[in-house]
Amino acid sequence: QVQLVESGGGLVQAGGSLSLSCAASGRTFSGYFMTWFRQAPGKERDFVAAISWSYGTTYYADSVKGRFTISRDGAKNTVYLQMNSLKSEDTAVYYCAAKYSGAYSYSNPRGYSYWGQGTQVTVSS
Repeated sequence: QVQLVESGGGLVQAGGSLSLSCAASGRTFSGYFMTWFRQAPGKERDFVAAISWSYGTTYYADSVKGRFTISRDGAKNTVYLQMNSLKSEDTAVYYCAAKYSGAYSYSNPRGYSYWGQGTQVTVSS
């Protein structure tokens, strides 16, 4: 049974940094995309960043490019999201998700089979 467990959310002032972790278990993730999405109140779930587990290739939403960094540690089966220069508009629940390469783009939440429970990130201005 696949489990994704996020941690590291919290409250931070604008301009500050936070690091999120997603501990993955239950299978090997070779061939998978590991991705962070976020959802603000009353809004849709949006793509933030993705990483190819096998190749380490990374992808970012324009809104976070240059500020956020996604990475993975194969030995720990963990994906990270380092968030710098945080803005109030980054406030959301952040979700870790996993999918095998398939029909949907890595940025489309519909293609994801596995989800974590989410972790709240609040940026105060």
